[in-house]
Amino acid sequence: MDDLILFFPAAGASSRMKGADKLMMPLQSVPLLRRQVLRGIKAEIPVVVTLPSLDHPRARSIDDLAVTILQVPDHHTGMAASFRAIGRTYPKAAVLVVLPDMPALTTEDFRLMVEKHREKPDHILRATAEDGTLGHPVLFPPWAAADFINCHGDSGARDILKNHKDKTLTLPLAGNHALVDLDTPQAWQDWRNRDH
Repeated sequence: MDDLILFFPAAGASSRMKGADKLMMPLQSVPLLRRQVLRGIKAEIPVVVTLPSLDHPRARSIDDLAVTILQVPDHHTGMAASFRAIGRTYPKAAVLVVLPDMPALTTEDFRLMVEKHREKPDHILRATAEDGTLGHPVLFPPWAAADFINCHGDSGARDILKNHKDKTLTLPLAGNHALVDLDTPQAWQDWRNRDH
């Protein structure tokens, strides 16, 4: 499946976590980033992770896994830096963008996204909650590489989605899988208070 990659943008600064690194915080004794990357690997899709550097603690949490790590030296400019790196490195691949702080996303969700993408490979595919609320992940066709390269700021792919509404399809995932993210201390507390 070299024509498609699963991409975790993990070069950000966890700026809403009051000094903690959300991607290194443990869930069931496993750092969140490693936990989600393992789920990606099980989907049997090549996994690419963008990180600030190869000696970052996040890199050490996944350096024994079969993944490609891309350094993003300009990560301080925002999430768009990771998208630019992906667009330059994988200009001919479809890209399943998975935010690594979304713990409800499963291997089965990733496989379903890929299966639906194969049916309409020229369209962007965006996950929703069961009720239709827009969420993540998002699968971009190869033609989006040019948009990735021209990304700026911290909006990630938001502008790309806005500019290509006419080429975007949606796919509901189970429950709120497409919505739950752990980017604040309160979100972490709420998640841990549930029976996970």
